[in-house]
Amino acid sequence: MKTSAKIRVMLVDDHFAILMGLRACLKPEGDIAVIAEAADGGEAIEQYRAHLPDITLMDLSLPRLDGVAAIRTICREFPEARIIALTTRQGDDDIHQALSAGARSYVMKNMPRQEMLRAIRAVHDGQEYLPQEVQTALLQHEKRAPLTPRELEVIRLLARGCSNKEIGMALGIAEITAKIHVSHLLSKMGVLDRSQAVMEALRHGIIHLDGSV
Repeated sequence: MKTSAKIRVMLVDDHFAILMGLRACLKPEGDIAVIAEAADGGEAIEQYRAHLPDITLMDLSLPRLDGVAAIRTICREFPEARIIALTTRQGDDDIHQALSAGARSYVMKNMPRQEMLRAIRAVHDGQEYLPQEVQTALLQHEKRAPLTPRELEVIRLLARGCSNKEIGMALGIAEITAKIHVSHLLSKMGVLDRSQAVMEALRHGIIHLDGSV
């Protein structure tokens, strides 16, 4: 990886206003320079190859190729890559996926400017940087048994407001079997009803507002 007097940073986000805000956040810092930008996962990979930044701030919700996939691809090709996942998502599944893909830190877009700068400098120094709330979410992830592929299908359908009959039709199973799946899912998640299951799934990042997993 290239080195220089300044920390060379690449910004990856598909929202122009976010990019402008990040630029404004970093511009006053004498030891940091923004040297590249990208608006989707595929472009992020291309720009990384072209510029070899010291630090990459990578949004997770990207078009064309999402941030986790882009992180995984970059880290596979460049094991020394130092990537900070930058997101609005607080779900523990999202945190786990980003870190498993190779991110060295996971920070929120609305975090205080000084904490963002601490993350950049810590990761540049070879450290992992996880805010306290992220560490807490990771502990919750470890305590919670992962959902099976079928359970993920069921929770996604519940998020769409599907009845047991509709879930059965979507999965090609009997309505009574769908009912059993839903019952087991509620028990596993420790909730009383479908609404609570969906809210918990959203809170943990198992599904997102568009119903995706």
